[in-house]
Amino acid sequence: MISAQMVKELRDKTGAGMADCKKALDETQGDMQLAVEYLRKKGAASVSKRSDRAANEGLALALTSADGKTGSLVEVNCETDFVGRNAEFVEFAHAISRAVLATGATEGDALWNYSLESKTLGNLRDEILAKFNEKIELRRAKYYTTSGTLVGYNHAGNKLAVMLEMSVDSANDAQAGLMRDISMQIAAMNPLYVDRAQVKSDALDKEIEIYKEQAVNEGKSAEIAERIAKGRVEKYYQENCLVEQSFVKDSAKTVGDVVKDIGADAKVVSFHRYFLGE
Repeated sequence: MISAQMVKELRDKTGAGMADCKKALDETQGDMQLAVEYLRKKGAASVSKRSDRAANEGLALALTSADGKTGSLVEVNCETDFVGRNAEFVEFAHAISRAVLATGATEGDALWNYSLESKTLGNLRDEILAKFNEKIELRRAKYYTTSGTLVGYNHAGNKLAVMLEMSVDSANDAQAGLMRDISMQIAAMNPLYVDRAQVKSDALDKEIEIYKEQAVNEGKSAEIAERIAKGRVEKYYQENCLVEQSFVKDSAKTVGDVVKDIGADAKVVSFHRYFLGE
């Protein structure tokens, strides 16, 4: 006989719905441990049924080791903002972030077999899937290692995260503050490249053709259109290359000037920006 108290106990353990808990206990003849496993398996097995549903809510998280030598950047998705703000989902996303940082794995058994206090990350995933009737997934993840310094920035609300890699081997408080400012710049201004050397020639040629055509359509001669296009290419660099952008916190400076303030040999090595659902 499955009592209401048993159903409540299973619900408290797993967070699954009352009907699902009752069915799990029925299927396992009231064995609480088997019922927990049943619900975990049910959650994992139901993923395929949700695969065609849109999951554009969730969290984007950046995390670095204490020494700034390794880092992780993840986006974990769900279907609704209600679930995205749920404390258990939030902890699940943070657990993934920590697991990527600890293992260097971004998918597969090496990630999901990561051991938590009393279960694996995969067990936690199955519990989350059993509790919430939504498509929940690790959409993308990156692991970083550097001989320089990694700086992670999480924007308020955790819908936007940035990982910045600088060439500086170690940073004092002032340097770390400037690196964080650059990370915030990336979050706010969404540059496409570190510098103009990274701009591919075909992308640049396409921009030049667009600028020329715009100028001709405005009634300019071919010669004038050529000069206008060159001027607009400079503007393109200033808008899309991080080190050429106007520094948000001090418009008298470029980000390149801020990099020089960090150190004479300091360079931006790379950056990645995860914006939820993009």
